Parts: sequence; structure tokens; C-alpha cells
Amino acid sequence: MAELKNRQAYYDYFIDVKYDAGIVLLGTEVKSLRQGKASFNDSYCIIHKGEIWVKSMHIAEYSHGTVNNHDPLRDRKLLLEKREIRKIETKLKEKGYTLIPLRIHFNEKNLAKMEIGLARGKKQHDKRDSIRQKDAEREMKRFMK
Repeated sequence: MAELKNRQAYYDYFIDVKYDAGIVLLGTEVKSLRQGKASFNDSYCIIHKGEIWVKSMHIAEYSHGTVNNHDPLRDRKLLLEKREIRKIETKLKEKGYTLIPLRIHFNEKNLAKMEIGLARGKKQHDKRDSIRQKDAEREMKRFMK
């Protein structure tokens, strides 16, 4: 099973809260995701009329698709409960919060799910601290072996 992660998000943001949302996909999109052909570059989430949408996430066209293949950059709807969407909406109104996609995975029922995170942007010195911390963890693992 393919699990796609947005590694850049953890570098650029502090993730405060994570939500697991269903995602509305076409058949050829699901097949592409199973092959691991998606990119999170510049993708983000917005709330429009009480619904959450993922913008500019690239899912490559399916290699064996016909004329019915999907548009790689189309907006995709996320499925969450109304109370969760309201909770997210109130947090987004606070200064500095944004909603970003973190990973796509398939659950035990083989349904495509997207983990989204309520995040705050990191400053440059925070990013340097993250790199230092990862290097230290890598060194510790090296010495443990």
C-alpha cells in the first residue's frame, strides 16, 4: 500500500492538531495514488461554504487511463464532520494558522484518507533548530548500533 507523506510540511510548520479526513476521488486518481504518483508541492487546504477543499495537489494521470482520465491539479473535496470543520474554521481565524495536507494513506477498508494538520509557520531559526535536532537524533542512532 502506498503512503505518501508531505515531509516539507514538518520542516516549514509546527503541527498543532491533526485530522483524518476522507477524500473524494475519481477512479483513475485512486489507481495513481496506489502507485504512489502524487505530489504535495504547494498544496494547501481552504474552507469554502462549510466544506474543506485541497488545492493544487498533483495526482499524476493514470498510465492506463483513456480519455476519461482526470485533471492532475483539480480541487478535491475532503470529508469531515460539520463540528470538526467549525472547530477548524475558528482556529483558522486566529493569526498565523493554516491548514495543510500531511499525508495520504489507505485505511483497513481500503478507503483513501488524507491527514490534514492545523499548523503555524516556523521562523528561520526554528527551522535551523529542527535540522540540529534531526542531526543529533541521527548521531544517537549511529552510536546505538
